[in-house]
Amino acid sequence: MENFAGVGVSPGRVIGPVRHMPPSVGEPPAGERHDTDTPEESVAALKAAAKTVQEELKRRAGIAKGDAKAVLQATSLMATDPLLLKSATKLINNGASPARAVWEAGASVAEMLHNLGGYMAERTADVLDVRSRIVAELRGLPAPGIPSSDTPFILVAEDLAPADTATLDPAVVLALVTSGGGPQSHTAIIARALGLPAVVAASGVDDIDEGTPVFVDGAAGTLSLRPGAEEEAAAEAYATAAAALAVFDGVGVTADGHEVPLLANVGGAADAVKAAEAKAQGVGLLRTEFCFLGRDTEPTAQEQVEAYKGVFDAFPGRKVVVRTLDAGADKPLPFLTDTSEPNPALGVRGYRTDLTSPGVLERQLKAIADAAAQSSADVWVMAPMISTAEEAADFAKLCSNAGLQTPGVMVEVPSAAVMAESILGEVSFASLGTNDLTQYTMAADRQLGSLAALNNSWQPAVLRMVKLTVDGSAAEGHAKPVGVCGEAAADPALAVVLVGLGISTLSMTPRALAGVGAVLNSVTLADAQRIAGIAVASPTAAEAKSRVRAELPVLESLGL
Repeated sequence: MENFAGVGVSPGRVIGPVRHMPPSVGEPPAGERHDTDTPEESVAALKAAAKTVQEELKRRAGIAKGDAKAVLQATSLMATDPLLLKSATKLINNGASPARAVWEAGASVAEMLHNLGGYMAERTADVLDVRSRIVAELRGLPAPGIPSSDTPFILVAEDLAPADTATLDPAVVLALVTSGGGPQSHTAIIARALGLPAVVAASGVDDIDEGTPVFVDGAAGTLSLRPGAEEEAAAEAYATAAAALAVFDGVGVTADGHEVPLLANVGGAADAVKAAEAKAQGVGLLRTEFCFLGRDTEPTAQEQVEAYKGVFDAFPGRKVVVRTLDAGADKPLPFLTDTSEPNPALGVRGYRTDLTSPGVLERQLKAIADAAAQSSADVWVMAPMISTAEEAADFAKLCSNAGLQTPGVMVEVPSAAVMAESILGEVSFASLGTNDLTQYTMAADRQLGSLAALNNSWQPAVLRMVKLTVDGSAAEGHAKPVGVCGEAAADPALAVVLVGLGISTLSMTPRALAGVGAVLNSVTLADAQRIAGIAVASPTAAEAKSRVRAELPVLESLGL
């Protein structure tokens, strides 16, 4: 049986046929002319293709739910947009082929909408998506995006763009396998959030024939062709175990009673409500970008207060950790960041935007404080991209001025881990963002599949950064709590290591709560400390993970 090895990023064992993500639609050659007898026939072909695309999008919108439904409905309207078709018709009358005409017309309409800004600018992606769909229909090619299917399948792709995931239906897509991407890529994060088994950076999977039955083991990071009785039994056992792990009991605790609150990462009020329903013990990361992204101007104070209060109200009397705006790098904002920076990941992002755009952070903190005053939630606030004790002290002062009593910092860069004692002397707590901490410690872009082996939170160097931070937090004169809100907290085996290193809380996607809770409940604190020592002493990430998993047989029984 032929096997493909990658990096397992979301556990689970499933069997299903392969469906490939269609390749992106290429640009029709410049100057391509229509080959029909008359322009009228080319215009008719264009309109027929647009109508076909619209009907297919409407069909998929009819069976989609939530955000996916809204995305598909908006895109279907754009398929027969009069401005798009009128512009394309004019180009056809000048001799262009239907495909070239709609490509150029789509580019013009998208640029116009982008320049209008605000809501209209948000429709730019819809235009470009529908343009590709119409060109594919005219060429007789598969439509771009997640394949449509009435039967479940395993999706294989080079990688997934954020827009692709809007139409991903977990009831149909059994697992994700990509040849690119890394453990902290968008695909990996989405897979964990949806509870889908997933393997990334699996070289060679793009060549698997369409429809081939395969067995995916998300924990081991493998894909096997033509599964047999052994794989079928493993998939059945996982389905049974997954059903048993469907519900978290609301208490994160080791076997000997050491409490480790399990919190949720959320991006808004709707997420918070779902997290509360999943019995998360609070919020360990509120990503406030949801209030700012997709806008050309800063949201008003009242808009921010209402948005934050919606999250706070979902957790009355519970801890909610708010991360202030983490703009920059892969989250640019027109009114705050400079997209011309040569190296945005090392540029003005997170807390650093207060240096170039003073006032935005102060107004955000005031809005958080106002929302907190209208709620019973225990609100903590932390700044991303803190590198020095001076920055930590400045942020603490800004929080105090706003009336916020529990300031903290994100530990995402090595300097913050190394200087944890000084930094935590200025604030009340720290939270490790393991996604960026791994990226910066290993100098490896977390989106690159070719660097997946480096960009792995199991790297002993990263685990030592965690230990440095915890050791600094416990220095003489102050003992401050240190949590983890990065994706590492959602890995049940790695969660045990983190607790053994002294991490006090773990925050994750709500779907991971039950699995992490069950594994923590199977070990004592002393066990976790011993296992953490094994991981830190390992020479490689692969050996650290392998040795730790060998110490946790419960993972196998739970299919994790």
